[in-house]
Amino acid sequence: MSKYIVTGGAGFIGSNIVAALNARGEDDILVVDILGKDEKWKNLVGLKFADYMEGDAFRLAVQQDALGKVSAVFHMGACSATTEKDASYLVDNNYRLTRELCEWSLHNDARFVYASSGATYGDGAQGYSDDDEVTPTLEPLNMYGYSKHMFDLWALRNGVLNEVVGLKFFNVYGSREDHKGDMRSVVHKAFGQIQEEGVVKLFKSYNADYKDGEQVRDFVYVKDAVDVCLWFADNRRASGLFNVGTGTSRTWLDLARAVFAALKREPQIEFIEMPISLRGKYQYHTEADISKLRGVGYNAPMTTLEDGVRDYVQSWLSAG
Repeated sequence: MSKYIVTGGAGFIGSNIVAALNARGEDDILVVDILGKDEKWKNLVGLKFADYMEGDAFRLAVQQDALGKVSAVFHMGACSATTEKDASYLVDNNYRLTRELCEWSLHNDARFVYASSGATYGDGAQGYSDDDEVTPTLEPLNMYGYSKHMFDLWALRNGVLNEVVGLKFFNVYGSREDHKGDMRSVVHKAFGQIQEEGVVKLFKSYNADYKDGEQVRDFVYVKDAVDVCLWFADNRRASGLFNVGTGTSRTWLDLARAVFAALKREPQIEFIEMPISLRGKYQYHTEADISKLRGVGYNAPMTTLEDGVRDYVQSWLSAG
């Protein structure tokens, strides 16, 4: 059986993990996903892996303990749509399946690295600390965030976080996100808007503390997110729940200007109305506290927004 399993392996972060493993000379990889009818399959083109399984067949293999010996499982597979309304589906797909795979991994001594989310922090009123005593107090704003939070809570209550790694990704952008539709990063959307209309459209602010475009996020380049995943697979002594971001918040205006700069064009930015359905669930400020990540020994520098956007735009988006 495969040395590595990557669920969501045709998705955004998952396919970049496969690419990074390939760069290490590793191709003994089982890729798991649900390819469906969209263009996600294109993320697999050019990657090297031993086998592919659809999600339902893989889940059955997990339940039947039929996967053999595996070194590490990167569980990136989930429904990541923050607008998904089917709560039952999210509970089964993002919580129950994650629990089944985690229990299988522990039983088979496979390193388990799973994707949690910065969405578990809700509006950020309680801060962005990944300390265990803070986790039970969090109140996500949408069902996607809550489905991720459910597994974090289960892992914490049952002592599982002493053996596995949960990564709370903040706003990840980068290569192989083309298939994500409305869930694409604003970097990707801004690039397309500039190519088509010459402008970037940002949501107006509905919070008096933030001017239009000055809402802030912690934008993390996918190469850094993947590097953290691989580091934890290599360092089994470090376990727990960790934020994955740069530790520095930046404005949407900073991001838009970085895209224009990468294209060597003067910024043209417009502000548009935010859909009413989003206004009560909108995060105006996120910033990962990465002191816990640094404390366990991950010392690699995080890519700045300007450097990450430049690399993404020039080496990937502009290259088609």
